[in-house]
This record gives sequence, C-alpha cells and structure tokens, in this order.
Amino acid sequence: MKKRTHTAILISFFVISLISQSFGQGYRIEATLKGYKDSSFVLGHYSYSNKQFVAKDTAKADASGHMVFEGNTSLPGGLYLLLFPGNQKWVEVVYSGKETNFSLEADTTDLVGSMKIKGSKDNELFYAYQRELKKGIQQIETFSKSKATDGPAKMKEAQDGFKAYRDKFFKENTDSFTTKLFQMSSDPEVPTAPKLANGKTDSVWVFNYYKAHYWDAVDFSDERILRTPFLEAKIDRYIKNLVVQTPDSLIKDTDWLVSKASANKDVKSYVVFYIINQYENPKTVGTEALWVHMANKYYLSGDMGVAEDVKKRIAEKVNTLKDLLVNKTFPVLGVSDPTGKKINLQAIDASYTVLFFYAATCGHCKEASPVLKSFYEKNKPSGVKVLAINTEHNQEEWKSFIKTYHLEDLINGFDPLNQIDFNRKFDVVTTPTIYVLDKNKKIIARKMPVEQLDDFLNYYRKKQLASAK
Repeated sequence: MKKRTHTAILISFFVISLISQSFGQGYRIEATLKGYKDSSFVLGHYSYSNKQFVAKDTAKADASGHMVFEGNTSLPGGLYLLLFPGNQKWVEVVYSGKETNFSLEADTTDLVGSMKIKGSKDNELFYAYQRELKKGIQQIETFSKSKATDGPAKMKEAQDGFKAYRDKFFKENTDSFTTKLFQMSSDPEVPTAPKLANGKTDSVWVFNYYKAHYWDAVDFSDERILRTPFLEAKIDRYIKNLVVQTPDSLIKDTDWLVSKASANKDVKSYVVFYIINQYENPKTVGTEALWVHMANKYYLSGDMGVAEDVKKRIAEKVNTLKDLLVNKTFPVLGVSDPTGKKINLQAIDASYTVLFFYAATCGHCKEASPVLKSFYEKNKPSGVKVLAINTEHNQEEWKSFIKTYHLEDLINGFDPLNQIDFNRKFDVVTTPTIYVLDKNKKIIARKMPVEQLDDFLNYYRKKQLASAK
C-alpha cells in the first residue's frame, strides 16, 4: 500500500486537560503485598482510552512487601491500578478523590479474597462486592455442571441470590464512587417482554428497551468516569452495535449522546473526540458523513475549542469529503486516456462504474490488479465498467503497468499535466482507493477493498431489487 501526503485528521493531537476537583491536599496510599519484597511498583489510572495506563507515582516495597505512595498534589479521581513488576499483574484501587489517605494489605496468592482495607469505605465496598461476585460465579458454574435434578433450580437460586445482594448493595451505597463503577459496567436489566401474536417474545421491544436504558446508570457529570475502563467500551458498543450504521441514524443518536455528555465539558470533549476518531476512516461503508457532521458541528463551529492550525486542517478535510460521501454525485475527474483524450465520467454508459485509483509503483496496487481484472471479467456482461486512474505522473510506468497487468480492456486514466491533487480532491490518502458508482454516477460505496467488490455488488443489487418490490 502506498501512502500519499494527506490532511486526514486522526486527531492524535487530542489531549484533554482535566482540572480535577481538590478534596484535600496531597495523598498517601500504603500497600503491603505479601509475597513481594524489594520490588518497584507503579501507581496509575486507566486512561481515557482503556488500552492505556497513566502512571502517577512509583514506590519500592521493602522486605515485608510494604510500600508508600505519597505526594503533595491531589490525584484525580478514577479507578487506579497498582502495577506489579513486569506489568503482568495488578491490584485495582478505587480513588474517589475524597479518601486520600488509606491503606491496603493482601496476600498475592489471593488478592481479592485476602484484601484488607483501612481508611477507605469505597475500597472496602469494592472488594466486598468482588468477593460476593466471585462466590456467586463459582456457585452458578458448579450448579450448571451438576447432573442432579435440582441443578437448574439451584443455579437460578444462586443467580437470584446475587441479584438480591447487588440490588441491596446499590441501594445502601448510592453515593459511593464504587457503586457508580459497578453500575456503569453493568448492562441495563430488561423486564419481561410482551409476547407477539404468535406467542414468541417481542425481540424488537427488548432491543428498543435495552437501547433506551443503556446509559441510565452513567453519571456524565462526573469527570472521574474518564479514568475508568468503562466509558470507551460503552460508547463503542453503543454506536457500533445499537445504532443503525447509516448517516441519518448515526448523526441523530450521536448528537443525543453528546447532549447527555454535555453535563461535564471534559466528558463531552472525550465523547466527541472518540466518536469522530472512529468515523474518519470507518469500517462500515458510507458512514464518513458522521465525521463531516461532527467536525462541522463541534469543531469548526467553535463549540469545542481547538488550535487554529488544527481547525484549518479539519476544515480542509471536510472540504474534501463533503462532495465524496455516499449518495453524492462523483465530481468531474479531469483525467485523460492513453490517446490523450479527456475522459468524461458522466458519459460512461454503465450500470455500475468502479473507480480504481492506484499508483504504478505501489506494491499493494500490483497485488490488487489481478483481483480487479477478475472482478471486471465476471461482471462486465451485466454492464459493469472499471475506470483505473494512475495517481502518479510517469507516463511510461503507467503504460507499462497497464500492459503488465492486462488492464487494456478497462478505461484507463492519467493526469498528464500533473494538475490534480488526488489526495485533496478525491480523498486518495492511500492506494489503491476504490469508489463504486451507480448508473447516474452517484457514489454507492467508497474506500471499498478490491476483494469485497463482488460481494458488495451482489448485496447492493439484491437490496435494490427488494426495495423495488
């Protein structure tokens, strides 16, 4: 794959500056971990991306496994990790920002079961819940494997027992950060669904209820949720699994989600950042329109502050993409065929036109060309045509490429005067880049892998036939 100069905004520049509430000066966390001695440990929290870890302090355990993390500056609240040497094992620590001086002690052979906490109600609750959860899981697994006749009844009894414990735990500890964490990580509880006329459960009702209550337990006003592994996972599941992957649905539901997240400016910033990052180069065909919408609404409007140079790059990317989205008519190409004649895209008589932007020196393009050729041979009887456009400017290499990969039957295009910025005008960030157009030259797919062309076209034809009935 050959990568070209481009203005795609991955927003890797994004750094949220969180101003934490201060609930006292400094912090002191003592830990005694039996089984380790003379070893260095790291204290840190989950990042906005749960794939990252943000280190905040280090301490060395003495001969008895005792260590102290201490500082004069307040730590931001969140779910912390006490990372063991080698980074393969850790202890989770709830740091609410209110309890700043506490201790924990555990045997490393059974961290959850042996954990003892002093000075932190949140951590006492956290490990009590973990122990009860572990016990419930063990009971359920035992009864599920049991061949006794009362096995299913016992398993349900264990499930109901843990549910009763959980409900009581949440009710009695409503104000604790620990309760927020466990509620946030849980799925909404769906009540018994109504039955359809055929006696089956109404699965659509179940889905709609689940989606409508998916965010009920998330307190968007609490910026501490940014330093947990739960927010990113919930956003990802919501937008990719619970929202229909069409621009209209995505725009409607993500705007709604951002409005909920507006209870805290830092949480809102992260929600916008995460979603927009997912849809600049999305996996679902045609959903880049969400990126354009969010870039306009939240960044270019001034709703969320960004540096002027960043804003300029986003504006350039929006200007490129706005005319290249699914359902837009593909713009004028301005390329010539091997005889030097200008190619009129609109004049190409085809049921579907595939635009194949490639570079003659690109290794991936060389691998893709035989697949493209095979696709064309199979589909040309049904009116499919392919316009292959070389984005480089060496005419001899272009003609050699056409001959080497037997592309003479395709419509071949070239920019002999080197006037076209393919990146800026047609969003050709990497090669090959493929667009699929209908008979009116309206875009029906963009950034389509060559290997998926045949399957996509078959799917699209069937969809068109079904909608015509």
